[in-house]
Amino acid sequence: MNAFIKTIEILGIVAFALTGIVEARRKGLDIVGVYTVAMVTAFGGGSLRDIILDRHPLFWIEHYEYAVLLLLISIISLTIMKAMLTRKRTVILVLVLDALGLGLFSSSGASIANQLGCAPFVSALLGVITGVFGGVMRDTICKEIPYVFQQRELYATCSFIGAWIYILTVRITSQEIAAVIVCIVVTFSLRMLAIRYKIRLHI
Repeated sequence: MNAFIKTIEILGIVAFALTGIVEARRKGLDIVGVYTVAMVTAFGGGSLRDIILDRHPLFWIEHYEYAVLLLLISIISLTIMKAMLTRKRTVILVLVLDALGLGLFSSSGASIANQLGCAPFVSALLGVITGVFGGVMRDTICKEIPYVFQQRELYATCSFIGAWIYILTVRITSQEIAAVIVCIVVTFSLRMLAIRYKIRLHI
């Protein structure tokens, strides 16, 4: 099971890192800035989760190869994005990758908290924190109001619902892997539907 969650985290890291790289390039940052934004986007939510749960060392320090992977992705992607991506494609890519990363990290955050014996509501909140906090840091560094705090299409709500789906599924079936996968699918699907149909909270 730990290997499965590690795989989920790696996929989430790559997805969120790419959104950070695209945003950093859009702001005209150099390779140092791009790598920094990629790091905070990919590691921000998981780091805060680990700090809250008193898990040490932090997940990306324990697995230093994650930081090395992000450096390679940052360098390679700069050339690829410049050569291949139009503005429209870039927007679509960011939206899809961000939705995928949200699902991946929401599931891993909720799963880790649940396995450590946290109450269901706390596990759901930690799933949300893991899923959204990296994006908050990315937007802050890039001088944008964090998307999750704007009255825009559903974002954190998708994560919260997905995390609860994970909790209910694992409690009913005791199938951890199935619960994680369902969480990812539900969170990703809800986010994409929210974008497609402009679903938002009106409060």
